[in-house]
Amino acid sequence: MKTPILKPLVIALIAVLAAPAFAAEQLPSPDKIVLKNGLTVYYLRNADVPLVSFRMIVRGAGSAFEPAGADGTAGMAATLLTKGTAKMGAEALAEALDFMGASLDVTAADEYAQVSGDSLSLHFPRLMEIAAECLTAPSFKEEEFAKERARRIDGLKAAKDNPGSAVRSYFRKAYFGGHPLGHLAGGTESSLKKMTVADVKGYYALRFRPDRSVAAIVGDIEKDKLLALLDATIGHWANPAGAAPPDAIPPLPKPKGKKLLLVDKPDATQAYFVMGAPGYAMGDKITPQAAVMNTLWGGRFTSWFNTELRIKRGLTYGASSFFWTWAAGGLFQATSYTKNDKIGEMLDITFGLLGKGGREGFAAEEIESGRNYIQGQFPPTLETNSSKAASYVRLAFYKLGFDYYDKYLAAIANVSAEAAKAAAAAYLPRNDYVLVVVGKAADIRPLLKKYGTWQEKKISDPDF
Repeated sequence: MKTPILKPLVIALIAVLAAPAFAAEQLPSPDKIVLKNGLTVYYLRNADVPLVSFRMIVRGAGSAFEPAGADGTAGMAATLLTKGTAKMGAEALAEALDFMGASLDVTAADEYAQVSGDSLSLHFPRLMEIAAECLTAPSFKEEEFAKERARRIDGLKAAKDNPGSAVRSYFRKAYFGGHPLGHLAGGTESSLKKMTVADVKGYYALRFRPDRSVAAIVGDIEKDKLLALLDATIGHWANPAGAAPPDAIPPLPKPKGKKLLLVDKPDATQAYFVMGAPGYAMGDKITPQAAVMNTLWGGRFTSWFNTELRIKRGLTYGASSFFWTWAAGGLFQATSYTKNDKIGEMLDITFGLLGKGGREGFAAEEIESGRNYIQGQFPPTLETNSSKAASYVRLAFYKLGFDYYDKYLAAIANVSAEAAKAAAAAYLPRNDYVLVVVGKAADIRPLLKKYGTWQEKKISDPDF
């Protein structure tokens, strides 16, 4: 009798045993393989542990390429790829993965769909067979579509009961509006209710193509065996007939003045806010300076933002800022939460810190601390097979080169106080931004009046 291999064992091996085997550079240069169908695969052998990781990006298959008003189509298509094929039903597919202790997931990001698979080396050929079946012959059964749609609609209702989750969706819609990046990966109630399985099939047929895909395989598998395996599995994935659809995202919107949105949740005891302003594109030359600046302003526990709001004043359990980056541009975002009657105080402090960053900059010892923090935190993010494979496909997607991280860390080491101050002046918003607050309007409306004229919505209104 066969005994199934427990998935936790594989997860533990991936997380603990796949330690850094390459100290000379952050990300070793992989071999490049191009299949007959146009799919590019990057390969790196790591025989230290009996594990293999597979990652793939399908360009132009993310949520930004959904038809207008069809939020969630890309995410639905991605999810349903692993919910049954022409040969295997959803339950049989899940059982096959569980028996091997393997994982296989397909998700939709903004710019692309992504496939992730991990297994013991012994089972990697079977994992790739299943992955190929999912990519080439998904069944898109009506019953699986209906279950997933119902699950997502229930999830949206639950999100509105959680203002910390809801505020992110309200911000996304407020900032991007009708821009493709305004599409919500999870969909909206309206878009999901009108979505059909035919819509999902059509999106898959149009957008999932090997000639727009890049993959990476890292782990304990010999190259000659891998070549044969690729030819026998994803090498059979055929391109759809006709020209590929457009896959460029238009320039991101840039707020002029203040756009203020208050979302009323009458039973809320706390107010949550998200503020955003234009950032920079993935790989922009400002990245190192902006990274040091953001680390100091709101990117770590001891940042200005968290220190003032949490450590010194006890207004919140967390305050943070970060940059979102895409090929077409980027976004700076700051977020926190507090009791309803403290939201005015919290925003006053936030605006004060935003102004201080660009006006005064950071002390030399802060800059050194920020540089050291990034240089210390970054290397462990590339230790595992899975993190290397994910990095290969992302760097290939953005055309940054596999030495990008080495150059990035070298540049971090040279960021000066003047450069960090310039980044703060460029990206910490003062006059042009979008600010969304979710809370009990009756309590917080009087505290928000001084910031300008607010558009108001009710959280009970449809969608975001």
